[in-house]
Amino acid sequence: MDNRTDVRDFLVSRRGRITPEMAGLTVYGGYRRVPGLRREEAAMLVGVSVDYYTRLERGNLSGVSEGVLEALARGLRLNDDERDHLFALARTANASSQARSREYRPKAQTRVRPSIQVVLDSITDAPAFVRNGRRDILAANHLGRALYAQMFEDPVHPANSARYAFLDPRARDFYCDWNLAANNIVAILRSESGRNPYDKALGDLVGSLSMRSDDFRVRWAAHDVRHHYSGRKEYHHPVVGDISLLFEAMHLAEDPGLTLAVYPAEPGSASEESLRLLSAWAPAVEVADRTGVKPS
Repeated sequence: MDNRTDVRDFLVSRRGRITPEMAGLTVYGGYRRVPGLRREEAAMLVGVSVDYYTRLERGNLSGVSEGVLEALARGLRLNDDERDHLFALARTANASSQARSREYRPKAQTRVRPSIQVVLDSITDAPAFVRNGRRDILAANHLGRALYAQMFEDPVHPANSARYAFLDPRARDFYCDWNLAANNIVAILRSESGRNPYDKALGDLVGSLSMRSDDFRVRWAAHDVRHHYSGRKEYHHPVVGDISLLFEAMHLAEDPGLTLAVYPAEPGSASEESLRLLSAWAPAVEVADRTGVKPS
């Protein structure tokens, strides 16, 4: 992934969404060629010269101070996730040539330690799984595999929420709000690409999805970013129907790049009963994994 291009497109997209009225600027008559701020207006908000702002927006963050980055975040009204992304892009721009040239090899990104699977299996009342930044599900408990049974059917690739959402037509029924899920998945991948620009497997995934899915390509070009560690998930499961789950995700301190996610149902809710039904169906999924025969 090209850092200068990512910086340029990110800054242009953020400037383009801010109108002069939003920024509190007085607009005098005349035709405006851009819907958002002009470069000179953005430069004024950031507190730098037009020439210097133009340099930034052309993708050159080399040598830019933290103070300027903070001013850029304030001037363009970046939220916390977008600010983190900007700083990640700046770290890449200022990395040594040796760091830029080497392929990114994250620790423990393709498998989990046996003790992690023990932890997952001890969670019996909620779907739980471990994923990496590319959205690969590397390990899951019995309810996690049952919830995402369709994802685990791919005989070639590991279960991956991005590949499933954009390449498997069943995903549009599985997610109660497919557009929201799709937007979140792409924004999370975009954030991951800023943090780990040398992850070749991530670049390959993005390239494949961009070629095969117009929906993915349009969202990727929007340069939206976000972190997603808690909230609610709404699914229409093919076996138990509509199910609403809370979710909490946390990084594994001993395994950089890996995240443990747990999806409990609210106590006493209809979804809690749905999880019980899903748990009863789960052994059939495990048998299918071993025999290749799909459960009825």
